[in-house]
Amino acid sequence: MLTTCKNSHIYSTKQEKYVQFGCGLCAPESWLNFDSSPALRLQKLPVVGNLVPSGPFGRFPKNVQYGDIVVGLPVPENSIALLYSSHVLEHLTLMELRQALKNCYRILKLGGIFRFVLPDLEFMAHQYINSVNSDAAVEFMQLTWLGIQERRNGLLGFLKEYLGGSKHLWMWDYKSLSLELEKVGFKNIRRAYFGDSNFSNFTQVEYLERWENELGIECNK
Repeated sequence: MLTTCKNSHIYSTKQEKYVQFGCGLCAPESWLNFDSSPALRLQKLPVVGNLVPSGPFGRFPKNVQYGDIVVGLPVPENSIALLYSSHVLEHLTLMELRQALKNCYRILKLGGIFRFVLPDLEFMAHQYINSVNSDAAVEFMQLTWLGIQERRNGLLGFLKEYLGGSKHLWMWDYKSLSLELEKVGFKNIRRAYFGDSNFSNFTQVEYLERWENELGIECNK
């Protein structure tokens, strides 16, 4: 049985050893790289895709394929040795995250490693509680990206909101997310830090600035 995205190519086992989802512009050739950005889908369209403007950080590399972890990546089950994501899960609703974790578990082979990083709600909460600034609440909302600082009006504003997808929908600390992982069946769950994995391949997709003061977790199937 395969977990697939509708109308997606199914990648062969040889291509699937290392997979990352929500890769953005980080797409090393030794990894199979997926992203679910609407901008990516538009850029992949024949002819007109070249007319789609680049995002704030540039255009997606050609080896980035469209794949939504909530729907299911176009890879066979029980086939992935290493799975990685950076600052993706906080952009999912609670129910989407639970489905995403099930899909992560499904495509990993027995013993396969899932490693990821996302904002640390506990760290942010401590920053807020210990702040002496009178606008600490504003700082907290800006830091967590949970509030709406300014409503975007008009078609252009709607498109920027839709294509950007930057809003955080659900925040996590280590204890609560570990529990979600346990419910799915993940084992050996531990708090992870930048560069501390026993698998050097993760160094190809990890960047220090994405890990500082953030929540990293590594676990396996």
